Amino acid sequence: MANQIFTLNRRVLLKAGATLPLAGLLPQAARADGAIKMASVYTVPVEQQWVSRIHKAANTAKDRGDIEYVFSEKVANTDYERVMREYCEAGHQLIVGEAFAVEDAARAVAKDYPDRAFLIGSSFKPDAAANPNFAVFDNYIQDASYLSGIVAGAMTKSGKIGMVGGYPIPEVNRLMNAFMAGVKETRKDATFLVAFIGSWFDPPKAKETALAQIDAGADLLYAERFGVSDAAKEKGVLAVGNVIDTQADYPDTVVASALWHFEPTLDAAIAAIKGGSFKADDYGQYSFMKPGGCSLAPLGTFDAKVPDDVKKLVAEKEAAIKDGSFTVAINDNEPKSS
Repeated sequence: MANQIFTLNRRVLLKAGATLPLAGLLPQAARADGAIKMASVYTVPVEQQWVSRIHKAANTAKDRGDIEYVFSEKVANTDYERVMREYCEAGHQLIVGEAFAVEDAARAVAKDYPDRAFLIGSSFKPDAAANPNFAVFDNYIQDASYLSGIVAGAMTKSGKIGMVGGYPIPEVNRLMNAFMAGVKETRKDATFLVAFIGSWFDPPKAKETALAQIDAGADLLYAERFGVSDAAKEKGVLAVGNVIDTQADYPDTVVASALWHFEPTLDAAIAAIKGGSFKADDYGQYSFMKPGGCSLAPLGTFDAKVPDDVKKLVAEKEAAIKDGSFTVAINDNEPKSS
């Protein structure tokens, strides 16, 4: 099949190659020789922090020769189902994406293509009866978020911390709550200013919201969205990153970051497809710290500024998380200002 470009307002990459007939059940197709044909559908640019981690893992698997990888970005919710179907029709065996705003449509596509594997970011659990080929994942990086909170609690002077998120959904709430719990380990009297901007990618709005929190007394910001660290840098306060490490861009601002590693999630799905065992599973577990799904970024420029006793506490908690003797609570309730 010659290279194709779908004409939507986004980049689309489709590699040349014959479309393999996927007759029969998914396990039969999955055992075909060669790299798995994977297509991802993203509603935001691949530079957006959450999607960037999926994109990075996919490129790593591609470089290993495990997959052929194409993607569409900035896909409108109204176009999402159509793009998924186009990829299915083009013969892609694994469809990866995020269905937070298009859950019903995504599951409908999976039902219509039972010989394809779907690995979809979702707020809901898999339904093997309705969609045996529809697996879900999420960034359960509460372990790393908790550790970043321990550092933040030690670095705030005012004890007032601003937090700017996209939407108050479980995927965001659990990370904020874990961060807040970590803060309380080193600053028990800390208070929080919590706000949501109603967007996954609106840096100007996130910055404006963060500036208001700084004006209200916050001297450290939890940067769940792009734009928050810009406000912190402008006003000379600190920030804690989420999902990606932006300290290189903000060396005097970002004190710590909770990193998400999508590689364990994708690698598990690839192995299941190649082994003919892919099914409606919950892949959220692969984002936990123990299997390598998340980590606290190196303190870098702040290593000498974070007290040694705090670094020791972080190391102890990390070891306890990994050996199972300590569990960070998963709290999906909407966090509130205090």
